[in-house]
Parts: sequence; structure tokens; C-alpha cells
Amino acid sequence: MKVILTEDVKSLGKKGEIVNVSDGYARNFILKKNKGVEANGKNLNDLKLKKANDDKIAQQQYEDAQELGRKIEAGKIEVAIKMGEGGRAFGSVSSKEIAEEVKKQMDLTIDKKKVQLKEAIRTLGTHTVPVKLHPKVTAELKVVVKEEA
Repeated sequence: MKVILTEDVKSLGKKGEIVNVSDGYARNFILKKNKGVEANGKNLNDLKLKKANDDKIAQQQYEDAQELGRKIEAGKIEVAIKMGEGGRAFGSVSSKEIAEEVKKQMDLTIDKKKVQLKEAIRTLGTHTVPVKLHPKVTAELKVVVKEEA
């Protein structure tokens, strides 16, 4: 019997796959525990529509990430940090501060987890920080670090 899995089943397949199993296994395990549905015409059509909808949503998210990436690359943010004698910084600029400054200065919302800082910025000047907006989209944000007056 062919069934469409509604959740991942170990050693059988992933959610949304159509698999061929014995009638007893389908009736007594897969259908009984709601891990899948019979692969009839209605259910196959529902699966096709759901996949099409998921593809459309994924494409929309990708396009939104590209648009946000263009806005981020077009602008820059300025951050001020306290400096001591000899040009040494008191503290640093973290990904959280960068995300907050993007919100204030550019009016764009990005998650601090998406800011890909290898380590906190501790020097003055212009720094390029990658921001991963989507698995396929990474934007380069210019961060200008100035001395706090």
C-alpha cells in the first residue's frame, strides 16, 4: 500500500514522501498513529498543493531577503565607543549593538543572531560585517566606529 507520510518515520522516510509499505504495517502503525495517510487521489492532490504553496512561500522569503540585503548594503551605520589613553577602547561593539543601531539609523529590523561577527569590534574605523539574511543571501554591512565625545 502506498502512503504519504505526515511526519518523519525512522528507517522509512521523511515528512511529505510517498512510500510503499505492507498493508498490515500501514493499517496497524502508520494510519493508526497518524504518521501518514493513504495515497489516494484527494490526498495526492492535497500534497501537490501543499508543496506548491511551500515553494511559493520559500521563493517569497528569498526575494524579501534579497531586497533587505540591497537596503543593508546601500547604507551604513555609525557606532561610538569610549576610548582611553593610547587609542585603547573601553569595551567593544557587539552584534547586539549593531542590530540595535541598524534599527535606529536605517529603520530596518534584523536579528542579532544573523550578524556574523567573528569577534567584537574593538578598533576605530570602517568595518565590513556580514549579515546572513537567508541561507542563500548574505549582505555586507558597513559599520563606522567613532570615538565617543
